[in-house]
Order: sequence, then structure tokens, then C-alpha cells
Amino acid sequence: MRVVALSYLFVATGGALGAMARYALNVYLQRDYFFPWGTLSANLLGCLAMGIVAQLVTSSAWFNASGIVPDQYRLLFAVGFVGSFTTLSALVLEMNTMLQRNEILSSFAYLMVTLIGGFACFYLGVVATRTLFRL
Repeated sequence: MRVVALSYLFVATGGALGAMARYALNVYLQRDYFFPWGTLSANLLGCLAMGIVAQLVTSSAWFNASGIVPDQYRLLFAVGFVGSFTTLSALVLEMNTMLQRNEILSSFAYLMVTLIGGFACFYLGVVATRTLFRL
């Protein structure tokens, strides 16, 4: 029962920090009300962070040296922090707003940059982390 309670604590802590970081990024970047720079940045940075976390989780030797249990690390950063830092619902809401304003090209570009850029950022995070472990 203690492990389950700790798991919820890790997710809650990561989630609270991720939500605050996302809000701060949105406040800092959302100067232009016609394009959702804050959400786009959060989603791309979140994919980069998820790539790094995914690679770290698969590197069990790193966990043994650090003393962190891989599942707790995954819960704190991947499920909690990155899960609340990125958001599909905000992307859908912002795309709907753009479509309501008849900004078809901008909404399509936003979707494509988010999807393709998100995968590229995830892969960049994986490759960068692998490279750092080889040094």
C-alpha cells in the first residue's frame, strides 16, 4: 500500500510542477493572440523532455548509479511533469478557435508543426541522451 501511495505522490508532484511550468511558459510566450505559441512550445519541449526521459528509463545502469527507482522516475517526470506540461485539449481548442476565424492554413500548419515537430523533438531527446551516455 505504501508503494501505491508514493506512486500517487510522485505523479501529483510532477503534475503540479508541469502545470505551473506550462502556465509560466504560456504567460511568457503568448504575446500574439492569433497563434498559440505557448501551447506549441510546451508541446514541443514536452516531447523533447519525454524523449530524454524515455532514454533515461531504458538506461538501467544510470538508475543503479543514481539510486532512483526507474518506475518512480517515470511517474514523476513522464506521467506527472510532462503529462501536465503538454496538452492535447489545448491544441484542439486553439485549432477550433483558428478555424472559427477561418484561418484554415494557420490551423493546419499548427497541427503539422505540432505532430512532426513533436516527433522530431522526441527523437532529438533520445539521440542526445544516448550521445551523452556514450561520452
